Amino acid sequence: MTLDDYKSTLSFPVPPGGVQGPLKALWLDAKGNWDEAHRLVQELPDRNAAWVHAYLHREEGDLGNASYWYHRAGKTVAGGDLETEWEKIARALLRELTGR
Repeated sequence: MTLDDYKSTLSFPVPPGGVQGPLKALWLDAKGNWDEAHRLVQELPDRNAAWVHAYLHREEGDLGNASYWYHRAGKTVAGGDLETEWEKIARALLRELTGR
């Protein structure tokens, strides 16, 4: 699945099959369901979940908490446009999912 394919699923009422974990959380967030996205990544122990968790707290405006989660994810604290970061994370997670 490409980033464009993934973004096109945002018109669906539910995430597409195979979209789980941090990628599902990004999907939920893009659909305006921040709370559910946050609940989902909060329960996952891996670095990708921590990266999405960091993004969600940055989006929320809680930069101290975001910084903690970027550190847990092994990522540099992001700045700039949230949409660009969302796409960067989604692209990386899709690449990992598809192996491309």
